[in-house]
Amino acid sequence: MGEAYVLGMDIGGTATRAVVLDLDGRRCGTGLASGGNPTSHGPQAAASSLTTALSAALAGLAPARVAAAAVGLAGAGRLVADPQARAAFDTAWREAGLRCGYTVHGDAVAAYAAGTCEPDGTVLIAGTGAIAAAVRDLRLARVADGHGWLLGDEGSGFWLGRAAVRRALAVCDGRVPDGPLTRAVREHLLGGHSNGSSPPGAAAAGGRWAATARETASALVQAVAAHPPVALAALAPLVMAACDEADPAAHDLVQEAADRLCRTVALVRGPDETTPVVIAGGLLTAATPLAAAVRERLASGWPAAPVRPAGDAAAAAAWLAARTLPGVDAPALHSRFLAAAPTG
Repeated sequence: MGEAYVLGMDIGGTATRAVVLDLDGRRCGTGLASGGNPTSHGPQAAASSLTTALSAALAGLAPARVAAAAVGLAGAGRLVADPQARAAFDTAWREAGLRCGYTVHGDAVAAYAAGTCEPDGTVLIAGTGAIAAAVRDLRLARVADGHGWLLGDEGSGFWLGRAAVRRALAVCDGRVPDGPLTRAVREHLLGGHSNGSSPPGAAAAGGRWAATARETASALVQAVAAHPPVALAALAPLVMAACDEADPAAHDLVQEAADRLCRTVALVRGPDETTPVVIAGGLLTAATPLAAAVRERLASGWPAAPVRPAGDAAAAAAWLAARTLPGVDAPALHSRFLAAAPTG
């Protein structure tokens, strides 16, 4: 068994990561490719990313020695239910020389396993989108939100970005005062910077200072409309930075986002539960004001529950695969696997 490898993959819309570890927890190979989600990119493009990541991770290794494998994938149901997507993935798998099969887990399960080896608990993910899920026996038992930017994802990076632009438009309308956050939004979307001689809400647009606040508002709307709506999530770091600068508007947005995220948790978690809560996604695993606010609320609502940040989801997928092998000490292996793999 010590000669065997296990393989884990974390497949998202923007990146595909693969890691190969031995059962001592030593990292033996890694691979990185562009987004491999078949829902976002189509089966063939997704399979091509899978091939690239697998080739890099298995370089110099004997693929036949991989004894078990698992994949963490957003929208895992599509891969299971879509014959074309599954066939494309299966072909890439065989062409990589792998003889073992692979188990597909939703990204929420992989994120949960990246924070704990306990079979039961809760996971909260806040990145571009947001979702909470109850996990039982390392399977999804109940899910709340994750409905996408148009209909849900309360408290997510998109939600924060949209709220920040709305605040900037409110400045232009004269509803609220200007501040660090709204100035940062204008600079990010329009370029240039506000100064004391500019009209309220004015910003550089097309190389010229907008003459009026109304023109600035129009330029902001056009700048947002020129990109996919989900791109508003890129403004979330501006909210975090402005909150760190003690901007009251940014502080209020962060607190509201934390409230919304924790209300989502309460939909899938009973008030007396003591099982772990895993927090995942870039907004919660980094040292952000939102992460601090969410931790504070979780500690208040579930004081006996440990709150654990998610680590490397690809390593967690490898652990989910390894725990199915005979004779494996799953808790000890979890510690080794997650210690061996970086969280970045």
